[in-house]
Amino acid sequence: MAENTNVLMDKLAALCKRRGFIFQSSEIYGGINGFWDYGPLGVELKRNIKDAWWEDIVRKREDIVGLDCAIIMNPKVWEASGHVGGFADPMRTCRQCKRHFRADQLDDLFLQSEWVKSLGDFITPTGDKSFILDIDEVTRWVNKKGKKLAPGLAIVRNYSVTVSWLAERLQQAQAIGFQELLSFLATEQLNQTGLVVPCPFCGGDLTDPRQFNLMFKTNVGAMEDSTSVAYLRPETAQGIFANYRNVLDTTRIKVPFGIAQIGKSFRNEINPRNYTFRSREFEQMEIEFFCHPSTADKWYAYWRDARYNWYVGLGLTSSKLHLRDHEKEELAHYARACADVEYEFPFGISELEGIANRADYDLSQHQKFSGKDMAYFDDETKERFIPYVIEPSGGVDRATLAFLCEAYCEDTAPDENGAAQARTVMKFHPRLAPVKAAVFPLVKKDGMPEIAMKIYGQLKAAGLATFYDEKGAVGRRYRRQDEAGTPFCLTIDGQTLTDQTVTVRDRDTLHQDRIATDKIVSYVQEHLR
Repeated sequence: MAENTNVLMDKLAALCKRRGFIFQSSEIYGGINGFWDYGPLGVELKRNIKDAWWEDIVRKREDIVGLDCAIIMNPKVWEASGHVGGFADPMRTCRQCKRHFRADQLDDLFLQSEWVKSLGDFITPTGDKSFILDIDEVTRWVNKKGKKLAPGLAIVRNYSVTVSWLAERLQQAQAIGFQELLSFLATEQLNQTGLVVPCPFCGGDLTDPRQFNLMFKTNVGAMEDSTSVAYLRPETAQGIFANYRNVLDTTRIKVPFGIAQIGKSFRNEINPRNYTFRSREFEQMEIEFFCHPSTADKWYAYWRDARYNWYVGLGLTSSKLHLRDHEKEELAHYARACADVEYEFPFGISELEGIANRADYDLSQHQKFSGKDMAYFDDETKERFIPYVIEPSGGVDRATLAFLCEAYCEDTAPDENGAAQARTVMKFHPRLAPVKAAVFPLVKKDGMPEIAMKIYGQLKAAGLATFYDEKGAVGRRYRRQDEAGTPFCLTIDGQTLTDQTVTVRDRDTLHQDRIATDKIVSYVQEHLR
């Protein structure tokens, strides 16, 4: 299973590089971990996702307004929110390869580890989540795979010492648990160190967990001292809370209402991984919805369902999309309820968006630290109260990756001679597709390029992202657009010259229609909804 999912992720990443969806940032200098660039197709896909969110959340509603806050804010904002004192993850470091890991993610990393997966060469499951080892097989693994895959592992570094007490341990118990097995293989001097937790990359031993603050520090002004310290924002929400009173004072909006924002955030992740899923620079699309405390449960249920259905409506219709309610022990100390919209990526089920009932925690904190009144006065009921907040917070980059994964498909399509040919196709929802239509003259003569350019210009003038291609066989041009996810390809051929119709090929069904040239723009617009 792991190999299959890794192959799928590798294929998708290769397509994203080849077709210009996603590039490694600073690639010509060897890249930089946790940072990604979006290419010509990727930036259109990502922008279409943001535009769809903004259209559905802000422009189609009367109870939500937009905001665009600064990335760097007064450091006191982060003191009030708790980020300065408590925004940290437990970190461990490998003493051999010097990699850093979040302590709470080690189990997932072990599942992806190449050397851990190779242990199947010499362990035999007993059926009760424990294993039986054969020392001779362990020896063969060390010489065959261990030295290459896990050079930092104790049994590889110092085989004679480690294997002697491992053999002694195996005499005491016939079977051992999996985590125990990993620790035994990683422990060189049991009597001095106790069991050691191994590195999922090289097998080396890890340091004890220590707290690591995830905020990026910077300095504002000419002097670099304690008085000039500031932070790149780790989330967009606090800018909304800090401007809550400004929005009330400058608009006629009344509770219940929401403030929406799309913007960049930055977290110095200990271990960025899983392609673009966990990055150090990322983009959020976030709503803070302010309501009366007595209606908070109702609004939480509304947004919980609405946000899940938004993803379904844009094409995440498979069984890979989940809506999961948090258990009580998962909730933040201030949260009354929380649910995650999750997607089953090739590397596992992970969160796309969280919907939380944050109660009045955030506004109360900013009232306390700033001294500014955050209470809302209801003109009708004459009641003053601090609103509760329902927060749907989604990741733009995570959503982009989910739509890429969902769209990726391998099937067959007929070539110019009608023979079945394998193809890779990105089946994006038309609303999200980076390119909406491609225009092809069948040949570069007989006036076909001129007609094709005219149609291309009409589509562009209508605001539709359109691609023009006259190079190569039309079948190969179709394949290129299939990989780009273009819903419609328009071919100008000999019949166009006589009856002013063109062939329209549907990306998913491969069905071809002939439509009049003067109907093309309206046809494409209608089928993009």
